[in-house]
Amino acid sequence: MVNVPRLVVAAPSSGSGKTTVATGLMAAFAGRGLAVSGHKVGPDYIDPGYHTLATGRQGRNLDAYMCGPELIAPLFAHGAQGCDLAVVEGVMGLYDGASGQGELASTAQTAKLLRAPVVLVVDASSQSRSVAALVHGFASWDTQVRIGGVILNKVGSDRHEALLRDALDESGVPVLGVLRRAPQVAVASRHLGLVPVAERRGDAVAAVAAMGGQVVAGCDLDALMALARSAPPVPGEVWSAVKALGGVGACGGPVPLPAPSRNRGSAPDPAPQTPEGLDGAVGSGVVVAVASGPAFTFSYAEHSELLAAAGATVVPFDPLRDEALPDGTRGVVIGGGFPEVYAPGLSANEPLRKAVAELARSGAPVAAECAGLLYLARSLDGLPMCGVLDAEARMSERLTLGYRDAVALFDSVLAVAGTRMRGHEFHRTVLEPGAGDAPAWGMHQPERRVEGFVQQGVHASYLHTHWASAPGTARRFVERCKG
Repeated sequence: MVNVPRLVVAAPSSGSGKTTVATGLMAAFAGRGLAVSGHKVGPDYIDPGYHTLATGRQGRNLDAYMCGPELIAPLFAHGAQGCDLAVVEGVMGLYDGASGQGELASTAQTAKLLRAPVVLVVDASSQSRSVAALVHGFASWDTQVRIGGVILNKVGSDRHEALLRDALDESGVPVLGVLRRAPQVAVASRHLGLVPVAERRGDAVAAVAAMGGQVVAGCDLDALMALARSAPPVPGEVWSAVKALGGVGACGGPVPLPAPSRNRGSAPDPAPQTPEGLDGAVGSGVVVAVASGPAFTFSYAEHSELLAAAGATVVPFDPLRDEALPDGTRGVVIGGGFPEVYAPGLSANEPLRKAVAELARSGAPVAAECAGLLYLARSLDGLPMCGVLDAEARMSERLTLGYRDAVALFDSVLAVAGTRMRGHEFHRTVLEPGAGDAPAWGMHQPERRVEGFVQQGVHASYLHTHWASAPGTARRFVERCKG
């Protein structure tokens, strides 16, 4: 059982200002000298990067669809160990979840699983008295969801604020903050999310500082902390990579994550602080190289922790800068990102492309998701890639987005045939495969189809998965690296 003060930041809909408020709260309380843990509901890889900047600790995801509701509290407790406060940023609207699955993977479900009070962020830019009806509706829809306060966002003037406060006086839900329209806190966006921190480090640092400043100026931090402290203990055990793999140390702390690559002449990225745990390679066994840097920013923290717990030495490398894989590499993991931005740079680094292709041809384990899949293809928008896969990739106008149910169709370095996994797709690319390779997955939701590649030691797919839901994935991968 873990007793960490906590808040869930939710909203009636996307675009209301959850990221501004949640990240601003993290920065504001961290600025007071508190140890703050940042979390994000859903599969989003990008917001946790801003949480990491704000808190100095690794931002983490809580996804009840991919990991199962039973893992939400243990994963939360794992990330929040030793903290004075945890702030959980919601996804979409408060009650929006996986399509056709009721409350599954919604912010409301997560708040209930964590027994956490909710702070509702309301975009008040086009309303006055109606705000009371809106808040009343959200507070009364599910009585198991405790809305402990409201933060009004995009308020236009003192008169506007007075009208809103007057309307909410009778709602029984206190106003805990008022934020005025502030373009300086705007963060660059792409597709359906923000531009990752690694692509705009200096601007991101300034944006996070502005969010924190706005929250300090407009919110009652003492009242918010009191609300967070009112949360009862979270039942259940703390998740541990070691325990998940069947080892000892049932409640061991987080395994340190690898630092960004600094080798082969790369310049250090400016940062306001060094996030806790990002201080070097982890593990003490076979070397597993994990793609990092601006081109490959989509990764869940628990993946590296599980690899290390399975006996790997996890070493990052940057495919834009590093011309060779880390010394002694026995396996490679390449996550997602935005390949259309960095395709020219990835293509120009021919020595590394050849090194990856040579390792794959040797039969060594290579696991690639989404952007990693494209990197292994022959080309992306006509630019040469690694050529591991007999496939051509190109950008398209169509966005593929959503949760997926999948089953492994063939034995691979990640799973035995018949293994069922839940994952998430998010891309604007089309892959035109050649003939001969076995598909990685059979999809069963929302439609039946096959997807991805399995060949020798390569497993490549558009599907993003969360290994905490199937920790044996990491063990199987490391065992294959050991040969």
